[in-house]
Amino acid sequence: MSELIIRPTMKFIYAGYAVALLILAAALAATFHMQWPPWIPSSWHPWLPWSPALLLLRPLQRHLRNRLTKMTILDDRLRYETGFLSKTTRTILISRIQDLTVHQRLAQRLFAVGDLSIETAGETSRLTIPEIDRPQQIADHINNLSRSAPPKEPLT
Repeated sequence: MSELIIRPTMKFIYAGYAVALLILAAALAATFHMQWPPWIPSSWHPWLPWSPALLLLRPLQRHLRNRLTKMTILDDRLRYETGFLSKTTRTILISRIQDLTVHQRLAQRLFAVGDLSIETAGETSRLTIPEIDRPQQIADHINNLSRSAPPKEPLT
């Protein structure tokens, strides 16, 4: 049984880290050439240049959330897992997939990233996997698996 593991892309997270580190480097460089205003207590002076480091919290949060989200495509089913301490796993039979939708905003199209929505028979909700690399190829792969999957017999 072959399995394909898909995770959200890291492209935008790496860009967030790069921007935050550039701002932090600029703030540290600027502090060597400036005089602190007299209304800022001198005990704060060593810490103020590091305050832009708080900008790293957003990419770090997205990084952790990204690593804790995973979709596994097996021969006959999809497994979508998310969470760390409390984990949620949703399993979808490939033969029950009715609709696959790929949605790409402009920035996502530039980086070959998109959101994949999966709708199954008998359910009103959609499962959306955000910001995955090559979403159309993955949708085509799932579609090919669903066509080759034998139809399920109704329960009597």
